[in-house]
Formats: sequence, structure tokens, C-alpha cells
Amino acid sequence: MLPSTVVPERGSAYMGVGVLAHEGSSGRPEPLSPATRASQTEGVDVSSHQREVNWPTLWGSGTRWAYTKATEGTSYRNPYYDQHYDGAHGVGMVRGAYHFATPDSSGGSTQADYFVDHGGGWTGDGHTLPGALDIEWNPYGDTCYGKSAASMVSWIGDFLNRYKARTGRDAVIYTSTSWWNTCTGGHRGFGATNPLWIARYASTVGPLPAGWSSYAMWQYTSTGATVGDHDRFDGSVDALREFAAA
Repeated sequence: MLPSTVVPERGSAYMGVGVLAHEGSSGRPEPLSPATRASQTEGVDVSSHQREVNWPTLWGSGTRWAYTKATEGTSYRNPYYDQHYDGAHGVGMVRGAYHFATPDSSGGSTQADYFVDHGGGWTGDGHTLPGALDIEWNPYGDTCYGKSAASMVSWIGDFLNRYKARTGRDAVIYTSTSWWNTCTGGHRGFGATNPLWIARYASTVGPLPAGWSSYAMWQYTSTGATVGDHDRFDGSVDALREFAAA
């Protein structure tokens, strides 16, 4: 549970809500130089926490991709989803959607269905990123949602399998190394199939969760310009489009 006496309302969680609270921040990397942009592509992640987003400003600052929260559990839909998802696409960004997992409220396959049915689908058009599963520190209670490591791994597997069955694409997993090793017992079984989106607010990515030797995306700060949460894709813009279309 977040180190606070106030439990937030269900549905209010956002990507990284527990990362800063549990793991803190130890700095941030330098802004990307024009040369570095060839190998690292700037992105953002947003939710209703940001309300309406100024997409032209983000595009003008070099941001080329975005994820928006679509759903949480099986009862919450982001009321700003259309402004986020369509707004990012409208300025030329590659965009995708993420689901904030609440493994204590319903099964993994059930939440995957809810996600796909409410904005989390995927198509290989080169503009749509695969859906992302945000699985991290529980802002509403027990750190691991009351699950054993084996039960958590089973829940995640159910979500991922159902998402792929519905869309034909492996979902991205967003998590932090500390949470993953704590709540899955360092499970290594998803690294070969599911791209990693690592959360760490620091000058470097640091150690990756068990099972991954590389990352696709890195959420490196919660205090970036315009929206706060900024990320880097580990590749060029062309590689990002290929990743989206694969």
C-alpha cells in the first residue's frame, strides 16, 4: 500500500502512481540531444490525472509517441480517453492504450476483455502501439494485491494470454524491478514474449526485472515538461513505427 493514511478512490490510479512513493527519485537523465534522438525516442504516458493534454506542445518539444490509460479493473474507463488517444494521433504521434491492473478485483482474462472492449485493442497500421499492462505497487491496499507470487504470475499470464488471443499481439508489461521481484518472486517466464516498459526515476535504467535482458520503453521521470510522465523508447522513430506494426 502507498505510504499514506489516505486510500485513493478506485479508478484514480495512473502509471507510476506507486513508483515515486515506494522507490523515490534519484535524478533524471539529461535531455536528448539531436544525435541521441536517433537511438532514443521521447514519449509520454497520460491518464485522467492530466485531464486535457496539449498535444501540439508535446509534438513541438520532440515527443513522438504516447500511451493513455484506457481502463482499470472492470468498472473504470478514462473519461479523457478520446482526447488523449485521438489527440496524440492527430498531431502525428504513434499511440497506444494501457490498463491499470487490479488483480484483487477480478481475474486476468476478465480484465483483458474489458481493456480490449474499451479502447485497448491493437491493429498493425503502424500508428497503434500494442496494449500495455500496468502492473505495479497497489495504491489501494496490500502491495501485492493479497496474492502469493504464484497466484500473481498466474493472474498476469491469464491477462497476457487473453489479450493475445483477442488481438494477435503480445502486450507490453509496465512494471518496476523492485515490485516485480517482490510480487512475482522474480518470475522469468514473460521476458521472451512480452516487451518490457521499465519504471525507474533515475539517471539510468538500472537492473531489469527477472526474465528481461533489454527494455522497449523506460519511464524515467514523473516531473517532465507539459504532462509530467515522460518516457523513452529504446530505438529510432523508424524502429518505433516498426514496433507498432509488428
